Amino acid sequence: MKINTPTPHNEAKYGEIAKTVLMPGDPLRAKYIAENFLEDAKLYNNVRGMLGYTGKYKGVTISVQGSGMGVPSMAIYSKELFEGYDVDNIIRIGSAGSLDNDNACDICKSVNLGDIVIAQDVVTDSNYIQANKYNVVPVASEKILSVAKEECKDLSNIKFGTIYTSDTFYMEHKFLEEMSKKPVLGVEMETLGLYTNAAVAKKNAIAMFTVTDKLLRGISVPSSDRQTGLNQMIELALEIAIKLEKEKE
Repeated sequence: MKINTPTPHNEAKYGEIAKTVLMPGDPLRAKYIAENFLEDAKLYNNVRGMLGYTGKYKGVTISVQGSGMGVPSMAIYSKELFEGYDVDNIIRIGSAGSLDNDNACDICKSVNLGDIVIAQDVVTDSNYIQANKYNVVPVASEKILSVAKEECKDLSNIKFGTIYTSDTFYMEHKFLEEMSKKPVLGVEMETLGLYTNAAVAKKNAIAMFTVTDKLLRGISVPSSDRQTGLNQMIELALEIAIKLEKEKE
């Protein structure tokens, strides 16, 4: 479908948003990226406080915009970007909780605080696909995935695999214990919506996360270290964005 712009959720004019967009869940993280990583960043959206900016990183035009929390919010903003503003690539950057515990599978045990996990595919408790009767498979776009793997080949704290997208933030401990027996790198709340919309629109998407919590052990990255710990992921996403943009030249 074609979505008319501006939308009820995004006041940007068509053409003000770059072809590649970084999407943190938190709009204040979008502001942080715009102010600390982009040059000449201009605010294009402030509707509902869901901040969006376009600027340049190493001379390449990139946008960054918050998605909000959960599949429904991500579904709104990513669909409007893909189908209204003709965005080609969305790189989700967020945080995830690992399922490491004594009885977990080896994959769950291998994930450490500060690792960056990249979602090749998704398992979920969301019914977003079924409710919309979409005939798609929610996976990372091969185009961005290949660029990401090349960019990460010399980094030791990057893991590619399956992520679990949940509609529930406060999950019961017993459920998490059961999930820890499955080969998932972590738990988050948005990727299913992003990957589904990318597949429907025939666009590209990938999601990456800094592991900030070990949910079953009650261990978290201290708030004082959290922002610095996310910088590696932000820089990685920006480098991937540059390569995607330069491929078109």
